[in-house]
Amino acid sequence: MSLVTAAEPFRSELIELSHFIHAHPELGYEEFESSAACRRVLAAHGFAIEENAAGLDTAFRAVAGSGSLVVAICVEFDALPEVGHACGHNIIAAASVGAGLVLAEKADELGITVVVLGTPSEEGGGGKIDLINAGYFDDVHFSLMVHPWPHDRLRAICLAVDHFDATFTGKNAHASAAPWEGRNALDALTISQVAMGLLRQQLRPGDQIHGITTDGGAAANIIPSKAVGRYMCRSVTYERLEVLRGRVEKCFEAGALATDTELSIETLGHPFSHMVDDRDILAHYRVAAEATGRSFAADDAGEPIPTISTDMANVSLVVPAIHPLIGIETHGAVNHQPEFTASCITVSADRAVIEGAGIMAETVARVAGDSALRQRLESRA
Repeated sequence: MSLVTAAEPFRSELIELSHFIHAHPELGYEEFESSAACRRVLAAHGFAIEENAAGLDTAFRAVAGSGSLVVAICVEFDALPEVGHACGHNIIAAASVGAGLVLAEKADELGITVVVLGTPSEEGGGGKIDLINAGYFDDVHFSLMVHPWPHDRLRAICLAVDHFDATFTGKNAHASAAPWEGRNALDALTISQVAMGLLRQQLRPGDQIHGITTDGGAAANIIPSKAVGRYMCRSVTYERLEVLRGRVEKCFEAGALATDTELSIETLGHPFSHMVDDRDILAHYRVAAEATGRSFAADDAGEPIPTISTDMANVSLVVPAIHPLIGIETHGAVNHQPEFTASCITVSADRAVIEGAGIMAETVARVAGDSALRQRLESRA
């Protein structure tokens, strides 16, 4: 019997959970209300809950079943500054919790152990990497989640990424009376940005640089003694990312050299890797998703694959994993826009929660029943 509709009995709980998280946006590692809400639903259905997983206040591990095949379903619940849940993590959380509830009822029949992992701070910090480093994926055979997007897609190109602050320290001075007494930290950042703009001509396809100025001085008539830029570098592999990061750092060094200021660079969170999708698991996901009427015509037509970055990519290098995109109606909005935030509590978004839960549950059931794939996963070193 297919599980694609098996989340329907949990509809009210899951929609309430999605809407609650959406209404209480919390930044990375501070998702206290959202994490607690997920744990309450899971505990009410018999999951054994480990709070503060990996020493993180909002991470958790919820377990049901005791079968030989262990699946980890990842929950994300952090929001973005200013725009809230503009990446739909409320949908991710509720769908993943829902998949866990469905699978818990079938765990003995399928011979699986269901692990629902609450993973903080996907938007930059990298809670999944904290959990990897603490051993929470050591006994896992495969992992999955779904991510909202304007269209259904089987996969995204997950670029390796790191985040960092570049801080220039100079010297204040009166901008009119004695500017020669100052050393302009904002000029240093401006020169760095120009250098990066010129560098883009030599970037390989897939390499990206973007950032913002978080501190550019206090007043127009004071030479700024401090300027801070927050930047991200992305590339198609972690090895390529290291090369790009080195070239970008030289741009910042040029800014410091030209303005006689001091430069310090602080890496923020964990670097995210590129992703390797498990095509066998993904094939089962496609069958399950198409059973709900979802279509992957864009994939079949060879349309450009979306590019994103996620710490689920790091999981994929540790255990077989998938990270498909589940479509919601956005009326032209894209992720990280306020209009996308509004789209994440609509009828279409609620459908993605219930169908996403059922599709993931059916995917796991199909994997568990695929003897060759199951043997490969269980025998993984």
